[in-house]
Amino acid sequence: MDGTNDSTQGNFILLGFSDRPHLEGILFVVILIAYLLTLMGNTTIILVSRLDPHLHTPMYFFLTHLSFLDLSFTTSSIPQLLYNLNGRDKTISYTGCAIQLFLFLGLGGVECLLLAVMAYDRFVAVCKPLHYLVIMNPHLCMGLVSLAWGCGVANSLIMSPMTLWLPRCGYCKVDHFLCEMPALIRMACVNTAAIEGIAFILAVGIVLSPLVFILISYGYIVRAVLSIQSSSGRHKVFNTCGSHLTVVSLFYGNIIYMYMQPGTSSSKDQGKFLTLFYNIVTPLLNPMIYTFRNKEVKGALRRLVLGNLSLRKRL
Repeated sequence: MDGTNDSTQGNFILLGFSDRPHLEGILFVVILIAYLLTLMGNTTIILVSRLDPHLHTPMYFFLTHLSFLDLSFTTSSIPQLLYNLNGRDKTISYTGCAIQLFLFLGLGGVECLLLAVMAYDRFVAVCKPLHYLVIMNPHLCMGLVSLAWGCGVANSLIMSPMTLWLPRCGYCKVDHFLCEMPALIRMACVNTAAIEGIAFILAVGIVLSPLVFILISYGYIVRAVLSIQSSSGRHKVFNTCGSHLTVVSLFYGNIIYMYMQPGTSSSKDQGKFLTLFYNIVTPLLNPMIYTFRNKEVKGALRRLVLGNLSLRKRL
């Protein structure tokens, strides 16, 4: 088959974990449970943030977007993975693969930038508390979120077509459980140095630059916290910022390892499990981190539950 047009027709075969059939049944059950818990946890965060007036603040506005991103991120690939694990059919259409790649790259980029926006929110809250509501006004919050979405989508619009249009010389087997950029680049039958270089440059802007901004923001936050005299005040700040830093560490650690070396230099098996980690484990843990470490969210959940119970008693 002509290598110049093979990438625009036919289906792809997602090999996933087919080389380890003894694991597929176990993985199906574990991933299904994790996916359902992810849906429940992130939906709860969104509903609580919207329904409780006490949480109508910039921080929870951004947290709502983070939970929505996590829901979209997992749903872009996990249902397909469950379908492939549950039967012999491992195929995905070219259109389905293109949509999956676009969403995966786009949503991943948006989340990187949104975490930087959330770091800026914490910086203003800790370092400029008296001007917090003036600086983080609704117009700015919406503008920052729109910027994150715009840059993430733009990154995906550049990288998705370039990756999909690589000649594959008739090869259609993706050694992964989803149409992910490193796996698709490995399938190419041409030199991929150019696209790997472009991917690296974009990764610096989408991944590393926000991370540097986050680290600088937390440098100022730590300095401000150390000047707080009240131990309860320091504890409150560390609780709130600690949740965000934990989420940043989980998400960025895997993303940097995977996408700063997008081609053949990364281990295939290692890549699968790392992708599975940030595609299902991180979105699963995010609601738990923000719920267990955050008294405001726990208080909002308590008020909603008690409110519903009292309403049922009246009825």
